[in-house]
Amino acid sequence: MPDFRRVLDLVDARGGASWLTVIHGGEVVLDRRAGCDPDALFYTFSVSKPFVALAVHLLAERGMLRLDDPVAAHWPAYARGGKSDITVRHVLSHRAGVPYSTGSLLGDTVRMTDPRRSVAAAEDARPRWPAGEVVGYHVLSYGFILGELVRRVSGMPAERFIAENLLRPAGLTETTLGLPAGEAGRAVPLRALSAPERARTLLFNRPSTRAVPVPAAAVSTNGRELAEFYQLLLAGGEGVLRPETIAAARAVSSDGEPDRIMGHPVRWAHGFQLGGPIGLARPTGSRADARTFGHNGSSICNVWADPVRDIVVAYLTNTADERRRALRHLSDVSDAVLVACG
Repeated sequence: MPDFRRVLDLVDARGGASWLTVIHGGEVVLDRRAGCDPDALFYTFSVSKPFVALAVHLLAERGMLRLDDPVAAHWPAYARGGKSDITVRHVLSHRAGVPYSTGSLLGDTVRMTDPRRSVAAAEDARPRWPAGEVVGYHVLSYGFILGELVRRVSGMPAERFIAENLLRPAGLTETTLGLPAGEAGRAVPLRALSAPERARTLLFNRPSTRAVPVPAAAVSTNGRELAEFYQLLLAGGEGVLRPETIAAARAVSSDGEPDRIMGHPVRWAHGFQLGGPIGLARPTGSRADARTFGHNGSSICNVWADPVRDIVVAYLTNTADERRRALRHLSDVSDAVLVACG
């Protein structure tokens, strides 16, 4: 059995509530929660993004769209403002050139809890860069574009399509996109560790905020279910997704290129963040294999799977801290898991 003492020391030093699950070689070797009840649900921020991305990949698997289709081929109003050349693939890889629908993160956040206004803002957006030219993290616009695409192609709201075609078939009975009102008491409240994070924690602690199915941010889950979903992906989809569909979502789209929004290089796939660059603090750790895939959620929550070492890590917290310090913490925890698992 791996020695996780260093991992748990790091988690405990952070404080707050947490749920850490590690699967190694297909076996759960650590499933530890602290400061929360067994039925706790954590708001996972951008850990949510791969779910809506995989919904789009599933539609492609079923022949209902193609990744190189223009978004406007399925959503004609999206062509407004010079966006007719933006493809589904551009959005999946953060290369659509519209990182903010309103022109700013604040504007997108203000509209976030009103999906209709957010979709309308996506239609009206004007690209900052030509489609495909640069990579720039699409913080909230990512989900509203892909979520509306799912709705138009499948005929279902994104939250229902994801639940019926990904979550329930995978055996995830607790995980939801948007937290139903009757489950609000299970939500783990966020805690700010630094003054600049207080406004964010106040916003995301509101039941009315957590209830909205924001496709890029609003998955509520626990560490065990999140880890089990990534274990399913490592195993090739097991009747939920075809292996080639998962491979398409993991295909590299940016390697070494500076992300214009993040301010540093990010190794992107088509729905996931990838491991590396080696030696730098990253959510997957500073020594992660390049084939590692997952997603960080505002440096509050984190999940990744390493297909080479056969490790899955889901680390959910309720603590919001200054960005660099929070990223270093996630990186250190990931590195400690890799050391523990050999």
